[in-house]
Amino acid sequence: MRADIQGLEITVGELKRLSGAGPDRVYRPASATKFAREALKTVGLIVLVLISCWLLVAIFPRAYLFWFALHLAAIAGLIFEDAWKIWCSSQNKHLINLFDDVDRYNGIIKAIEINDKIEDAGNAEVKIGDRPKVIQALQLIRDDLVRALKTERILRENKKFVATNSELFANNLNALNSLLISDRASKQGRLLNEALQLAIRVQAEMEKLQHRNQADRKNGEY
Repeated sequence: MRADIQGLEITVGELKRLSGAGPDRVYRPASATKFAREALKTVGLIVLVLISCWLLVAIFPRAYLFWFALHLAAIAGLIFEDAWKIWCSSQNKHLINLFDDVDRYNGIIKAIEINDKIEDAGNAEVKIGDRPKVIQALQLIRDDLVRALKTERILRENKKFVATNSELFANNLNALNSLLISDRASKQGRLLNEALQLAIRVQAEMEKLQHRNQADRKNGEY
């Protein structure tokens, strides 16, 4: 990985630190179909646990109480974990959207890294023109994503968050717009356009969070 894109990727560890929750703690997408699919997987695991219990009791009948207790605890753990993830997913759809945006952003970084490897292999024609502009655009998007994750966590952990802290919702869209080049058909143009579209999604999520917080404050007044 070239030096100019090192550190741009948002790692899983950083994502957990910023959001206070790991991507593996929610179902993506947070839809009824996804919930049903995961519930069926859990049912299948429970069946396997019950079969294991039956076999162990048949082999070691004197310890049947121990095997019952052990497998009952395993089943309870599976059900609790599934129910907890479904609840978290349904209550934190804004966070899930941000997780998806981080994946798209990291995908752009990975695409650039692969393109660099192809170029280093002797294919000079794939070189990204105006590379500093591409990197600057990605840095601006990274700043917006970090800000959005921090803001979402504040709103999630503090229901009575004061909406007057409007500076938390500042974004860099104007700066990104000025970086866009005219040739959208070129490689760098497509990268910057994709970066801008991602930034717009981040802005939309932050506006939703702000509106939700204002609505919560109004409901609390009644």
